[in-house]
Amino acid sequence: MGHGMGGRFTGVSKIISGVFKSNLFRSAGTYGFFSLLSVAIPFLLLPVMTRYLTPDDYGIVAIFGVMVTLATPFVGLSAHGAYGRAFFAPDRFDADVYMGTVVFFVIATGLAMQGLFYIFRGTLSGIFSFPASWIWAVPLVALSSVIGQIVLTSWQVREAPKSYGLFQNGRTLSELIGALGLVVLLGMGWQGRILSKTAVYVFFAMLGFWVMVKNDWLRPRFNRAYLAHALCFGVPLIPHGLAGILNTTIDRVFISHMVGMADTGLYTVGYQIGSIIGLLTTAFNQAYVPWLYRKLNEDSSGEKIKIVRLTYAYFIIIIFLALFLGLIAPVLMGFLVGREFQGSVVFVVWIAMGYAFSGMYYMVVNYIFYAEKTRVLALATFLGAMINIVLNYFFIKLNGAVGAAQATSLTYVLTFLFVWYVASKVYPMPWKEALKTTKLKDGEHR
Repeated sequence: MGHGMGGRFTGVSKIISGVFKSNLFRSAGTYGFFSLLSVAIPFLLLPVMTRYLTPDDYGIVAIFGVMVTLATPFVGLSAHGAYGRAFFAPDRFDADVYMGTVVFFVIATGLAMQGLFYIFRGTLSGIFSFPASWIWAVPLVALSSVIGQIVLTSWQVREAPKSYGLFQNGRTLSELIGALGLVVLLGMGWQGRILSKTAVYVFFAMLGFWVMVKNDWLRPRFNRAYLAHALCFGVPLIPHGLAGILNTTIDRVFISHMVGMADTGLYTVGYQIGSIIGLLTTAFNQAYVPWLYRKLNEDSSGEKIKIVRLTYAYFIIIIFLALFLGLIAPVLMGFLVGREFQGSVVFVVWIAMGYAFSGMYYMVVNYIFYAEKTRVLALATFLGAMINIVLNYFFIKLNGAVGAAQATSLTYVLTFLFVWYVASKVYPMPWKEALKTTKLKDGEHR
């Protein structure tokens, strides 16, 4: 028994050691560095912004972010995900023509949404408690964000994390420099924060379009079959994406209506700290997906054992990091935020744990994407969103604003478990065998 346990631990340690020395870890480290830099910039501004913006101001900015996030799936239709999958199937698709097809289609849907938001601006203002005079900025930022995501995906599939990071962080840094100028120097309040985001996202969308053309990633040709593939890939993901977005945004909508805009602002600051875990998991996933797809293409049972063991190790590490962040949160908040925002600390550990389980979800949902069985995700994430809505209502009733963080965290746990089960059915992996196998030889397991 002891020898078997020792063999398992030795096998796991060799796999983890190999990962640390691999291109996957180096790429993940590069993505992680740029993601941490991306979040470090707003953190450095927290001491400033939490002294020039009130909790109510933060609440309005947060609701703007919620509206942009909700609009994005309808503009993007998961075009970046479809392109990423098509890129790895050169026998079926011309990647440059595919890119041109989806980019021009996305621009058309974005312009259509701009018109719809203008027509229904009064209704949207009432639903979200957001000023009608600023509704125009929502679809514009959503469209710009989608184009930017397509550019980022183009670098990701080509395994160019440095270019990815320069674009991502250049946009973040530009947005926050603009925010400093408009909010601090000109005293524009929440309006300056939103205007800065809008102007910078539009500029970087145009820059990204130029990058795609300059690098010959985009050929201005329309292919009906490619659009049909992109829609078949992406449209079933709209409920999936929307449900996932509801899981990350509905809490602020509930708080703004049930508790108040000031509490929405406090919650947003605490959420920003807790989302550090989300940035880490996203950075790892960006490097992990191309590596995983290549390994799965090999169809080696031995490699699949290694992948599963790596996944289990990842689960343990990310939960530990989330708990550690919750532990040090009071110290971080003490010098990061102004006095009015100190109450944000109570949200951090719940949000961090939620993002840990979200990261675990990424590790298993990739098999569903690889198998191109995206339709099954709609049910999983729709159920998760419905559960989240119900839990938010009752948890906020019981515990106030912190109940929203608790509801969100529990929803992530349930969604992860359900999607893991679904992934095991659509693309079987040796989840049990990886716990039992002690030796790997010639790509086989026993």
